[in-house]
Amino acid sequence: MVLNDNSSVWTELLDGPGRLDRLLRQAAIRHGFTYSIRSIWGEKRRWMGAVASIKNIKNPIGQTTVPGNSTRYTFADIIGRSPRLQNAKRLAELASRSDSTVLLQGETGTGKEMFAHSIHNASNRKNGPFVAVNCGVLPKTLIESELFGYEEGAFTGAKRGGRQGVFEQANGGTIFLDEIGDMPLDIQASLLRVLEERQVVRVGGQRPVAVDIRIIAATNKNLVEEAAGGNFRPDLFYRLNVLSIDIPSLREREGDIMELANYFVRKISNRLGKVVNHIASGVKFLFQSYDWPGNIRELENIIERSISFCEGTTITLEDLPEYLKRKQPVAGNYSVADLNLRHLEEQAISEALSKFDYNISKVAQALGIGRNTLYRKMKEYEINTGD
Repeated sequence: MVLNDNSSVWTELLDGPGRLDRLLRQAAIRHGFTYSIRSIWGEKRRWMGAVASIKNIKNPIGQTTVPGNSTRYTFADIIGRSPRLQNAKRLAELASRSDSTVLLQGETGTGKEMFAHSIHNASNRKNGPFVAVNCGVLPKTLIESELFGYEEGAFTGAKRGGRQGVFEQANGGTIFLDEIGDMPLDIQASLLRVLEERQVVRVGGQRPVAVDIRIIAATNKNLVEEAAGGNFRPDLFYRLNVLSIDIPSLREREGDIMELANYFVRKISNRLGKVVNHIASGVKFLFQSYDWPGNIRELENIIERSISFCEGTTITLEDLPEYLKRKQPVAGNYSVADLNLRHLEEQAISEALSKFDYNISKVAQALGIGRNTLYRKMKEYEINTGD
């Protein structure tokens, strides 16, 4: 039983699990859902029926089509002065001057899509479409038809006149294949043909359709290792690895962490309508010593959380998420970095108490923390109240 265009249903005689799978596969392509089937077997392996679990998906392949002049980022939006970032930015600017395939390699959250947008916007294709496809969420039942399109009559429920795939939609512009390392092997073969011939053949069709596209691919995997392990086609890797650019992780960008943190404080506090304009010294020290496995995305999320929970004008250790708070030392078990962090916090409290003549309200306001938190910290560090 599968929905058709007018939300009514149609049924077909099911004579076995293969028939059910074919029907659901055709309907999934037409209506945009994923499914799994569990057959019910009787005695002597007689097929009695099946239970199908169907999950509706609003955006089958995580596809975004953005006109070139409406993409979000340019090279001016890439913040940081570290040598590794500046080198990546320089290579990307040079890559924007040609139509050669670009491969962006870097950890999750390093800003690969920002680089892709910037390359497109600086290229001669900036007025053409920018089509982004997340290969990591491509449902197996939809991959081929969504990438390459289909012809009328290709399967039950196919649209009259057929449908363009994302490569045709990107004609005259750029297609961004994000998480290319997660693409299934059988589709990698089809993608290789598109790269070599600059033509696509729709599902159910025979006529090749020429496409004028610039391809930017991105991955957080080591494709050399993936190819050696049989998870990625070596010939496709060599086709993609023309203009290869390594995007550095945040921990490799010495000096950029606080510049980015301060930028996010200004941006997010303005968006949230809050007056938060400082980061406490203890937080700065923690930010600079943390290894940032989630990279820029993690930093931005932490800043937004901290601003949301901040009761003053300064982000303090109290505003950070629990997993970062646990980076603070436990009594009797201090590392050198922990001791330095505690020393900075103790010093900041002592200096503020001296400056405001032990006026607890003024000190708490200046440090951006509550009075109770200040009293607790003073007790923890054995700082007297000045009485």
